[in-house]
Amino acid sequence: MSTSADTAPRTVELVIGGMTCASCAARVERKLNKVGGVTASVNYATEKAHVEFPDTVSVDDLVGVVEATGYTAQKPEPEKPAEEVDETRPLRERLIYSAVLTVPVILLSMIPALQFDNWQWLSLTLAAPVVVWGAWPFHRAAWTNLRHGAATMDTLISLGVAAATLWSLYALFFGMAGMTGMRHGFEFTVTPGSGTSNIYLEVAAGVTTFILAGRYFEARSKRRSGAALRALLELGSKDVTVLRDGKESRVPVGDLRVGDRFVVRPGEKIATDGVVAEGGSAVDLSMITGESVPVEVAVGDGVTGATVNVGGRLVVKATRVGDDTRLAQMARLVEQAQNGKAAVQRLADRVSAVFVPIVLVLALITLAGWLASGGDASEAFTAAVAVLIIACPCALGLATPTALLVGTGRGAQLGILIKGPEVLESTRRVDTVVLDKTGTVTTGRMSLLEVHVASGTTEAEVLRFAGAVEHSSEHPIAKAIADGARERIGELPAAEEFRNSEGLGVTAVVEGRAVIAGRAAFLADWSVTIDENLAQAKAAAEARGATAVFVAWDGVARAVLVVADTIKPTSAEAVAGLRALGLRPVLLTGDNAGAARTIADAAGITEVVAEVLPEEKVAVVKRLQAEGRVVAMIGDGVNDAAALAQADLGLSMGTGTDAAIEAGDLTLVRGDLRAAVDAIRLSRRTLGTIKGNLFWAFAYNVAALPLAAFGLLNPMIAGAAMAFSSVFVVSNSLRLRGFRAAR
Repeated sequence: MSTSADTAPRTVELVIGGMTCASCAARVERKLNKVGGVTASVNYATEKAHVEFPDTVSVDDLVGVVEATGYTAQKPEPEKPAEEVDETRPLRERLIYSAVLTVPVILLSMIPALQFDNWQWLSLTLAAPVVVWGAWPFHRAAWTNLRHGAATMDTLISLGVAAATLWSLYALFFGMAGMTGMRHGFEFTVTPGSGTSNIYLEVAAGVTTFILAGRYFEARSKRRSGAALRALLELGSKDVTVLRDGKESRVPVGDLRVGDRFVVRPGEKIATDGVVAEGGSAVDLSMITGESVPVEVAVGDGVTGATVNVGGRLVVKATRVGDDTRLAQMARLVEQAQNGKAAVQRLADRVSAVFVPIVLVLALITLAGWLASGGDASEAFTAAVAVLIIACPCALGLATPTALLVGTGRGAQLGILIKGPEVLESTRRVDTVVLDKTGTVTTGRMSLLEVHVASGTTEAEVLRFAGAVEHSSEHPIAKAIADGARERIGELPAAEEFRNSEGLGVTAVVEGRAVIAGRAAFLADWSVTIDENLAQAKAAAEARGATAVFVAWDGVARAVLVVADTIKPTSAEAVAGLRALGLRPVLLTGDNAGAARTIADAAGITEVVAEVLPEEKVAVVKRLQAEGRVVAMIGDGVNDAAALAQADLGLSMGTGTDAAIEAGDLTLVRGDLRAAVDAIRLSRRTLGTIKGNLFWAFAYNVAALPLAAFGLLNPMIAGAAMAFSSVFVVSNSLRLRGFRAAR
């Protein structure tokens, strides 16, 4: 093996060509894993291999291993702007021509009334192109595998078609079947008869056409399964208007650099992640988050690439470009999930790997058993061919990857990113969900909740003066008061001679009055007394964890403003949804017990763990796990990252920090807690679909093999049933595209 220049372990994704069934994928995976230090996972549905390899192995070595196994491998090509090619077209054409030629062959063979003199020779003429050209992909794959000492499902199909054709040729040219006036009917089961007087051209052509149909619908469905990811990758802008040296110029989005300023006009997509430098507008986030209501943005607000500016002109400063953008990260997470394997799939892979050799042996046993029990050669041959055809476990190989493709793709459309297939199994076992308070259950921003005024003062008057004073401050509490005042009474007057006393309060002159806003101690410094009613309002607010701000002018305390972090409007509905899924919610916060209890009551949560330091959050999760609970954690901050990683299932809010998103198993792109309910529902639905697919795939093979071996299935019916099983599995997976958010 050649030595790579890199010293650190690396990963690569290879596009594998030539795979026709799950056995092929299992074979490639097995060969790659035999290379020292290599860990590979090959996905038949996506036709990709995710490979981790040491510095002693190069990518060329890996490609060589795949090619030596009889398949092709290459690194994914960069994004092409050219028109998309329909890869299913050659298969569709092969299917159409084969079907046109096969239908008369089947009709002639099944309906004696249509059998004119020498009809069998017309059947041979029509069937020959089908069994040679139509079935050529199966023959070619079988020969390639044979040269490498392997057998796959194509081996079974090729053997079955070839056996039926060669027997028919023998019967026509050397037996009684070629004689003028020969007639025979069609039976659903094996029937006794002279081997040299029967032909099986309808079996050879019918099986070929049915399996081609199954492969075509399977390929088309796989293409539709990956449509969500392709749509995600295509969301971004192709070019952008950049401001350089005061001039606007249109450049490809790939030329953008961090720090560039670019213009986004109404109706245009935002080219990349950035911060608004000029202007204000509303941005439609539905393409990224699934949320239909546009969000207002102003100078200093962050914006995400691929979202649409629906309002005014914006100038945005780029903060992330290329593979670092939120859209690229989403696509990467989705693709990683689709390329992974759940534990249930590994079982199917093991079965597929040994299934084909077992079936070949079973077909020989069936042939020998019929002959030994006194059956004629025709019966023995027909039963053995039926075993070969019915056994193909294509459905086993498709059961998990197609459901993963559709489920993770649909999740991406709804703003839910599932990091890997093992996450699906975790959602089924979870019984407790720990919710971080700030930014998860609550908005994470202070809001003005209550205004308590002294006698002789109106609320509007208090908000007018307090809002004007606080508007000049950058403090979160001051911003909450100013925003709340503006929402309730409109425009605020100007403040003069503003002064800020750090940690105590602010003063300013508003319309000729000296206004003070701040703590009780700050008012005392200005010799302002506080009456009993306002003092009681302050005590009540602080008892439930809110912040109280006094407002005074003319030497008299006029009001108490109550400010607190508020619960998100959808949090109570989300908690109810989590309970409906059988989960027990626990609120976890570093805030005081009063504030935590207030939020918990509003959200409908009974179990609260408050006054917890960031490093203690992990301990809380471990304690719950020690009690026998399977814990999911939902959080959004850096201080939640360790707890998200410790939990059995970590759900990170996409509006939070990169550290939290990286630590989570599921990422909720939008900040709505209801997305957590949708994420768990979708994960469980996807896992249920996988299990349903596997059950029917196993049940089909287990039930059908004995029927074929005992002569209860005609080979053509067996071929149709085998093709139908694959189409059924893929179609069942496609039902996940109809998953809807519960609201």
